[in-house]
Amino acid sequence: MVLDLKACHERLCGGLDELSITLSKQKIDLLLSYLQELHKWNKAYNLSAIRDPELMISRHILDSLALVPYLERFVSAYNKNNSCGEPVRLIDVGTGAGLPGLLLAIVFSEIQTTLLDSNGKKTRFLFQTAVKLGLKNVFIENNRIEKFSPADKFAIVTSRAFASLKDMVSGSAHLLAKNGEFWAMKGVYPKTELADCAQLAHLSVAHKLKIPECDGERHLIILKPVSR
Repeated sequence: MVLDLKACHERLCGGLDELSITLSKQKIDLLLSYLQELHKWNKAYNLSAIRDPELMISRHILDSLALVPYLERFVSAYNKNNSCGEPVRLIDVGTGAGLPGLLLAIVFSEIQTTLLDSNGKKTRFLFQTAVKLGLKNVFIENNRIEKFSPADKFAIVTSRAFASLKDMVSGSAHLLAKNGEFWAMKGVYPKTELADCAQLAHLSVAHKLKIPECDGERHLIILKPVSR
Protein backbone atom coordinates (compact mmCIF):
# COMPACT_ATOMS: atom_id res chain seq x y z
CA MET A 1 0.00 0.00 0.00
CA VAL A 2 1.20 3.49 -0.89
CA LEU A 3 1.09 6.11 1.85
CA ASP A 4 -0.89 9.17 0.72
CA LEU A 5 0.28 11.73 3.28
CA LYS A 6 -2.38 14.30 2.39
CA ALA A 7 -5.22 11.78 2.76
CA CYS A 8 -3.76 10.54 6.02
CA HIS A 9 -3.47 14.10 7.34
CA GLU A 10 -7.12 14.77 6.52
CA ARG A 11 -8.25 11.51 8.13
CA LEU A 12 -6.19 12.13 11.25
CA CYS A 13 -7.45 15.70 11.69
CA GLY A 14 -11.03 14.61 11.10
CA GLY A 15 -10.68 11.88 13.70
CA LEU A 16 -9.15 14.25 16.24
CA ASP A 17 -12.11 16.58 15.75
CA GLU A 18 -14.52 13.70 16.43
CA LEU A 19 -12.61 12.88 19.61
CA SER A 20 -12.65 16.59 20.60
CA ILE A 21 -8.85 16.59 20.82
CA THR A 22 -6.94 19.71 19.84
CA LEU A 23 -3.26 19.30 19.00
CA SER A 24 -0.61 21.65 17.70
CA LYS A 25 0.63 21.37 14.12
CA GLN A 26 3.94 20.10 15.50
CA LYS A 27 2.29 17.18 17.31
CA ILE A 28 0.12 16.31 14.32
CA ASP A 29 3.25 16.28 12.17
CA LEU A 30 4.94 13.97 14.68
CA LEU A 31 1.98 11.59 14.60
CA LEU A 32 2.19 11.49 10.80
CA SER A 33 5.94 10.92 11.00
CA TYR A 34 5.25 7.98 13.30
CA LEU A 35 2.77 6.65 10.74
CA GLN A 36 5.38 6.92 7.99
CA GLU A 37 7.91 5.00 10.09
CA LEU A 38 5.36 2.32 11.03
CA HIS A 39 4.37 1.89 7.39
CA LYS A 40 8.01 1.63 6.28
CA TRP A 41 9.20 -0.75 9.02
CA ASN A 42 6.06 -2.86 8.81
CA LYS A 43 7.09 -4.16 5.40
CA ALA A 44 10.06 -5.98 6.92
CA TYR A 45 9.23 -6.35 10.62
CA ASN A 46 5.51 -7.23 10.54
CA LEU A 47 4.69 -4.82 13.34
CA SER A 48 1.00 -4.74 12.41
CA ALA A 49 -1.38 -6.95 10.45
CA ILE A 50 -2.87 -3.75 9.02
CA ARG A 51 -1.07 -2.72 5.84
CA ASP A 52 -3.22 0.21 4.71
CA PRO A 53 -1.80 3.42 6.28
CA GLU A 54 -5.21 5.09 6.25
CA LEU A 55 -6.66 2.21 8.27
CA MET A 56 -3.73 2.54 10.66
CA ILE A 57 -5.02 6.04 11.43
CA SER A 58 -8.27 4.75 12.93
CA ARG A 59 -7.21 1.30 14.18
CA HIS A 60 -3.94 2.37 15.79
CA ILE A 61 -3.46 6.13 16.12
CA LEU A 62 -6.97 7.32 16.94
CA ASP A 63 -7.62 4.23 19.03
CA SER A 64 -4.58 5.09 21.17
CA LEU A 65 -5.37 8.79 21.32
CA ALA A 66 -8.86 8.08 22.68
CA LEU A 67 -7.10 7.96 26.06
CA VAL A 68 -5.97 11.59 25.81
CA PRO A 69 -8.93 13.26 27.62
CA TYR A 70 -8.67 10.81 30.54
CA LEU A 71 -4.91 11.20 30.75
CA GLU A 72 -5.25 14.98 30.74
CA ARG A 73 -7.48 14.75 33.82
CA PHE A 74 -5.13 12.30 35.51
CA VAL A 75 -2.10 14.56 34.94
CA SER A 76 -3.97 17.61 36.23
CA ALA A 77 -5.03 15.83 39.44
CA TYR A 78 -1.57 14.31 39.89
CA ASN A 79 0.13 17.68 39.62
CA LYS A 80 -2.23 19.24 42.16
CA ASN A 81 -1.52 16.50 44.69
CA ASN A 82 2.20 16.17 44.03
CA SER A 83 4.20 18.68 46.06
CA CYS A 84 7.56 17.21 45.03
CA GLY A 85 7.25 18.21 41.40
CA GLU A 86 7.88 14.66 40.18
CA PRO A 87 6.60 14.01 36.63
CA VAL A 88 3.96 11.44 35.85
CA ARG A 89 5.64 8.17 34.90
CA LEU A 90 3.77 5.85 32.56
CA ILE A 91 4.81 2.43 31.32
CA ASP A 92 3.24 0.66 28.36
CA VAL A 93 3.78 -3.08 28.85
CA GLY A 94 3.83 -5.29 25.78
CA THR A 95 3.88 -2.09 23.77
CA GLY A 96 4.51 -3.70 20.37
CA ALA A 97 4.70 -0.87 17.87
CA GLY A 98 4.35 1.71 20.66
CA LEU A 99 0.59 1.56 21.00
CA PRO A 100 -0.63 3.42 22.92
CA GLY A 101 2.53 4.52 24.78
CA LEU A 102 4.57 6.18 22.03
CA LEU A 103 1.58 8.11 20.73
CA LEU A 104 0.69 9.31 24.22
CA ALA A 105 4.32 10.41 24.67
CA ILE A 106 3.99 12.57 21.55
CA VAL A 107 0.93 14.32 22.95
CA PHE A 108 2.20 14.55 26.56
CA SER A 109 5.81 15.65 26.37
CA GLU A 110 5.78 16.24 30.15
CA ILE A 111 5.11 12.56 30.91
CA GLN A 112 8.07 10.18 31.25
CA THR A 113 7.01 7.23 29.14
CA THR A 114 8.63 3.80 29.17
CA LEU A 115 7.89 1.33 26.39
CA LEU A 116 8.46 -2.28 27.41
CA ASP A 117 8.56 -5.24 25.03
CA SER A 118 10.53 -8.48 24.89
CA ASN A 119 10.63 -8.51 21.08
CA GLY A 120 13.95 -7.10 19.87
CA LYS A 121 12.67 -6.16 16.40
CA LYS A 122 9.87 -4.11 17.90
CA THR A 123 12.13 -2.31 20.38
CA ARG A 124 14.60 -1.52 17.58
CA PHE A 125 11.74 0.10 15.67
CA LEU A 126 10.71 2.02 18.78
CA PHE A 127 14.24 3.23 19.50
CA GLN A 128 14.88 4.41 15.94
CA THR A 129 11.47 6.08 15.72
CA ALA A 130 11.83 7.87 19.07
CA VAL A 131 15.24 9.17 17.99
CA LYS A 132 14.00 10.27 14.57
CA LEU A 133 11.03 12.09 16.13
CA GLY A 134 13.24 13.70 18.79
CA LEU A 135 11.21 12.34 21.71
CA LYS A 136 13.25 13.05 24.84
CA ASN A 137 10.60 11.71 27.21
CA VAL A 138 10.59 8.15 25.83
CA PHE A 139 12.62 5.25 27.26
CA ILE A 140 12.77 1.87 25.53
CA GLU A 141 13.17 -1.40 27.45
CA ASN A 142 13.79 -4.67 25.61
CA ASN A 143 12.92 -7.02 28.46
CA ARG A 144 10.39 -9.45 29.83
CA ILE A 145 7.95 -7.84 32.22
CA GLU A 146 8.84 -10.10 35.15
CA LYS A 147 12.55 -9.30 34.78
CA PHE A 148 12.18 -5.53 34.58
CA SER A 149 12.65 -3.94 37.99
CA PRO A 150 13.16 -0.17 37.74
CA ALA A 151 14.15 2.02 40.67
CA ASP A 152 11.32 4.46 39.93
CA LYS A 153 7.83 2.99 39.82
CA PHE A 154 5.00 4.16 37.58
CA ALA A 155 1.81 6.10 38.25
CA ILE A 156 0.16 4.33 35.30
CA VAL A 157 0.74 0.87 33.90
CA THR A 158 -1.08 0.62 30.59
CA SER A 159 -1.49 -2.03 27.95
CA ARG A 160 -3.37 -2.55 24.73
CA ALA A 161 -2.33 -6.12 24.07
CA PHE A 162 -2.39 -8.28 27.22
CA ALA A 163 -4.42 -11.47 26.96
CA SER A 164 -6.30 -10.90 30.20
CA LEU A 165 -6.69 -8.38 32.99
CA LYS A 166 -5.48 -10.96 35.49
CA ASP A 167 -2.26 -11.47 33.50
CA MET A 168 -1.72 -7.74 33.25
CA VAL A 169 -2.29 -7.05 36.95
CA SER A 170 -0.35 -10.03 38.30
CA GLY A 171 2.50 -9.57 35.85
CA SER A 172 3.03 -5.86 36.31
CA ALA A 173 2.04 -5.17 39.93
CA HIS A 174 5.72 -4.74 40.87
CA LEU A 175 5.95 -1.79 38.47
CA LEU A 176 3.15 0.23 40.03
CA ALA A 177 3.83 3.14 42.37
CA LYS A 178 1.81 3.79 45.49
CA ASN A 179 -1.68 5.00 44.50
CA GLY A 180 -0.93 3.99 40.91
CA GLU A 181 -3.45 2.66 38.40
CA PHE A 182 -3.68 -0.04 35.74
CA TRP A 183 -5.11 1.23 32.43
CA ALA A 184 -6.18 -1.59 30.13
CA MET A 185 -7.57 -1.07 26.65
CA LYS A 186 -10.17 -3.69 25.85
CA GLY A 187 -12.79 -4.44 23.21
CA VAL A 188 -16.13 -5.56 24.66
CA TYR A 189 -16.69 -4.93 28.35
CA PRO A 190 -14.59 -7.63 30.08
CA LYS A 191 -17.03 -8.77 32.76
CA THR A 192 -15.51 -12.24 33.15
CA GLU A 193 -11.95 -10.90 33.22
CA LEU A 194 -12.86 -8.42 35.93
CA ALA A 195 -14.29 -11.23 38.05
CA ASP A 196 -11.16 -13.32 37.47
CA CYS A 197 -8.84 -10.60 38.78
CA ALA A 198 -11.09 -9.36 41.59
CA GLN A 199 -8.73 -10.63 44.29
CA LEU A 200 -5.86 -8.63 42.78
CA ALA A 201 -7.48 -5.37 41.69
CA HIS A 202 -10.83 -3.63 41.77
CA LEU A 203 -12.51 -1.64 39.04
CA SER A 204 -12.09 2.10 39.54
CA VAL A 205 -13.95 3.18 36.41
CA ALA A 206 -14.74 1.90 32.92
CA HIS A 207 -14.96 4.30 30.00
CA LYS A 208 -16.69 3.29 26.79
CA LEU A 209 -14.64 4.66 23.91
CA LYS A 210 -15.98 5.76 20.55
CA ILE A 211 -13.23 5.45 17.94
CA PRO A 212 -13.82 7.26 14.64
CA GLU A 213 -14.37 4.86 11.72
CA CYS A 214 -14.34 1.80 14.01
CA ASP A 215 -17.55 -0.14 14.59
CA GLY A 216 -16.34 -2.51 17.30
CA GLU A 217 -16.69 -1.88 21.01
CA ARG A 218 -13.75 -0.34 22.86
CA HIS A 219 -13.32 0.27 26.59
CA LEU A 220 -10.74 1.79 28.86
CA ILE A 221 -10.70 -0.21 32.08
CA ILE A 222 -9.00 1.51 35.03
CA LEU A 223 -8.09 -0.73 37.96
CA LYS A 224 -6.52 -0.18 41.34
CA PRO A 225 -4.74 -2.85 43.40
CA VAL A 226 -6.76 -4.42 46.18
CA SER A 227 -4.02 -3.94 48.74
CA ARG A 228 -1.07 -1.54 48.54
